[in-house]
Amino acid sequence: MYEIENALRDYAWGSTTAIADLLGRPESGNPEAELWIGAHPGDASLVRRPDGSDIPMDQLIAEDPEHFLGSESVAEFGPRLPFLTKILAASQPLSLQVHPSIEQAKAGFARENAAGVGLDESHRNYRDDNHKPEMIFALTPFEALCGFRPPAETRKILGHLAAAFDPAETEIPPLLTALLEDLGGPNEEAGLRKAFERLISGGEAVSHATSMVAAALVSGAPLMPYQNELSTVVSLNEKYPGDPGVLISLLLNRISLAPGEAVYLPAGNVHAYLHGMGVEVMASSDNVLRGGLTPKFIDVPELLRTVEFKPVSVPMLTPEISGLGQELYQPPFREFQLQRIELAPGGAPVPLAQAGAAVVIVVQGSIYLDSPKGDLQLARGGSAFLPASEAPVNVHPVAGSDEPAVAFAVTTSMKA
Repeated sequence: MYEIENALRDYAWGSTTAIADLLGRPESGNPEAELWIGAHPGDASLVRRPDGSDIPMDQLIAEDPEHFLGSESVAEFGPRLPFLTKILAASQPLSLQVHPSIEQAKAGFARENAAGVGLDESHRNYRDDNHKPEMIFALTPFEALCGFRPPAETRKILGHLAAAFDPAETEIPPLLTALLEDLGGPNEEAGLRKAFERLISGGEAVSHATSMVAAALVSGAPLMPYQNELSTVVSLNEKYPGDPGVLISLLLNRISLAPGEAVYLPAGNVHAYLHGMGVEVMASSDNVLRGGLTPKFIDVPELLRTVEFKPVSVPMLTPEISGLGQELYQPPFREFQLQRIELAPGGAPVPLAQAGAAVVIVVQGSIYLDSPKGDLQLARGGSAFLPASEAPVNVHPVAGSDEPAVAFAVTTSMKA
């Protein structure tokens, strides 16, 4: 078992306090958006060797992939850690985005390499050749947009907005009428595609209509019974005036997660995290196709090839409690699962649900990791990399501590 030091990304949307407060360390004074825990070459964790030297986790794994990852993981996912874990803390909305399928990622990565597009160039879509299914476990109240809602529900919201305009004073924005027509047909997927394309490609007409809608809402147009959705329109327009993502938000499920709730996001799911802190786990990839709410590059044709235009229910992820008392969050992806570990002072140990390699991070109290090959104690904010060869591992409360301990562990999925 190895202690690790993880990379912190300071995107502008990050909180200046949340990650530091969670892990019990001083604030940096800068936005702290994502703590990366894993072996992605974009920001691999540093692993402390027994001799005191440090090595990036991806380089360590490359020395002996089967030892560190296990033969089954190497056979299925290749000689790389299949997952990436993050502590994510958003004080402002992230970009509206979608992630590609594995086939799209491989083809897009090869295509951009062949075209000579550098990995760090701003107009690059594919930073690697992997897909990026993901999940988010809420540590605080967490607000997000996630997947298309049924068009009939969106038409009710758009009709409510249209009714807020007094024809004697202000013409109803033609865009609202057009969107109502787009979403009124018998083919839901075709309607969603048409409405989304109209918004993402509408240019000045969309910007003007967005400004009109936001101004009406700020001037006192009734929000109820769609307070969450319409308040989101107002707040997004304040941050990104006239952006197509403002009205695209009305096509999407608006969700609020309580601490301890989780949601998963497959390829093609349009989403945006709005506010809150959580444990985010994904396949080891940095591939993002953006669709709004960002100053960054947006490739509309590639985005449209990637989006799944079908209404979905909110893909909530409930925990499963194993026969060994393990609290497991297992989305329908082979690359990863999340285990939440809570230990009472002086309580019984919990077996680590380990399939292949694992990473562990402690967010409260202290824990003691014990295996036939060694042991390791971690305090709040500490994290570790556990090679596949280390299993089985038990997680104990630290003797003499009177504080409960909470940790999270990520490994490959144990589901068939």
